[in-house]
Amino acid sequence: MNKPIAFLTEPRVALALTVILSLIVALATLTPSQHMPSAPGSDKLHHFLAFGAIAFPMAFARPRLFLWIVLGVAAYGGLIEIIQPHVGRHGDVWDALANAVGALFGATVGVVLRRAILSRQS
Repeated sequence: MNKPIAFLTEPRVALALTVILSLIVALATLTPSQHMPSAPGSDKLHHFLAFGAIAFPMAFARPRLFLWIVLGVAAYGGLIEIIQPHVGRHGDVWDALANAVGALFGATVGVVLRRAILSRQS
C-alpha cells in the first residue's frame, strides 16, 4: 500500500480525523443559526454530507467496525438534533434521518474505496 493510503489506514489518524470532523459539525450545527453564514444547497444534503464525512475515515481504516461506526455516527447525529432546541436551533427528525443515511453512505464509501484500492495493488 502506498504511503498516503497507508497513512489513512492508521487507526489513530482515522480517529483524529473523525474527532476533528465531529467537532466541526458540532460547531456548525449547534451555533445559533443567525450567527452562521448561509450555504448553497439543501439543508438535508448538508446533513447527509457532514455525517458521511464523519463516518468515512474510521470505516476506511477499520472496515470490520462498519456497523458500530454507522450506529455511532447516526447516534451522534440524533443527539445533535435533540440538543439543537436548547441552543436556539430547531431539532428535526428529517435532519436526524439525513444524518443517519449520510453516516451509512460515508461508511460504505470508506469500505468500498479501501477494498478497491487494495484490490488494485495486489
